[in-house]
Amino acid sequence: MFLLFQIVNFIVLAALLRIFLYKPVMGMLEQRRQRIEKGLEDARAAEEARAKAEEERQRILDQAWEEARRITGEATRQAEEVAKRIEAEAREQAREIVERAQRDAELERQKALGALRDQIALLSIAAANRILQEALDEQRQMALVRSFFSGIEAGKIQVLEEEEELEGEKAEVISAVPLEEDEKALYTEKLRERLGEGVAVEFKVDPSLMGGVVLRVGDRVIDNSMAGRLEALRRTLV
Repeated sequence: MFLLFQIVNFIVLAALLRIFLYKPVMGMLEQRRQRIEKGLEDARAAEEARAKAEEERQRILDQAWEEARRITGEATRQAEEVAKRIEAEAREQAREIVERAQRDAELERQKALGALRDQIALLSIAAANRILQEALDEQRQMALVRSFFSGIEAGKIQVLEEEEELEGEKAEVISAVPLEEDEKALYTEKLRERLGEGVAVEFKVDPSLMGGVVLRVGDRVIDNSMAGRLEALRRTLV
């Protein structure tokens, strides 16, 4: 009887424990399990988020480094181009300066040579002028005149083109010394043989010719004077 009572008490106690203790405890345990699982899921999510954040940070850093390298490379390239351009411009300016200096030096040299040639020409002409004035006496003067007209007669000095004659023109003979009348007549005859019988011949004297003869026929001038030769020499020297 006592045993039965204990069994009944145990059953009642177990039922009471199940009703009032087991279910709450199990509920608490279930809630705890759920909280733990949620915590684990949150931890995994946090770890994944952290990993993603780390990946994103690394990606951003890599992009930043790549952009920095690109900017640095572009800056270096531009700096090299600028340096090359500056060097090329400096070389070109230096070349232009050298060429300009060479041109200026050559110009100055030519000016100096020109001035020297002018001085030499003037001195040479002056010396020749003095020598001629001292050397050309009347006899030599007349010899120069005769030589000129002999050259015309022999065809060595061409007054007109072949078979060309002048009618009504005037021939002007200018000598450094006066000619005798018989000489004028002789030279008039020689000129008319070449120019035509109708040509009027006029004789003039110009001591500045220094010697020789200048012949003017229309607009043609044959200068066989010493002054003309000295002028030609001066032009050659200058």
